[in-house]
Amino acid sequence: MGAARMAVGAALLLLAACAGPAPAIPVVKVPVYRPCVTGALERPTFAVRGLAPDASDGEKVLALARDLPLHLKYEAQLEAVIAGCL
Repeated sequence: MGAARMAVGAALLLLAACAGPAPAIPVVKVPVYRPCVTGALERPTFAVRGLAPDASDGEKVLALARDLPLHLKYEAQLEAVIAGCL
């Protein structure tokens, strides 16, 4: 009877040890290299670059005005690529 009693006591101790809270799992963040730029953006063709050297001031202003939306779109795409790298 003494051995049975010791076996029951040992079983109770083992079960009591499992009743405690589970140990916390630590989270370890390790930086992993990955390329942030997957491809090169195609540079738009600006109208200003095609102007003749003797173009009038009005032609230059109109070319710049036509290029502004292209420039802003290209700039936004570049900023999006850079934001993906940070």
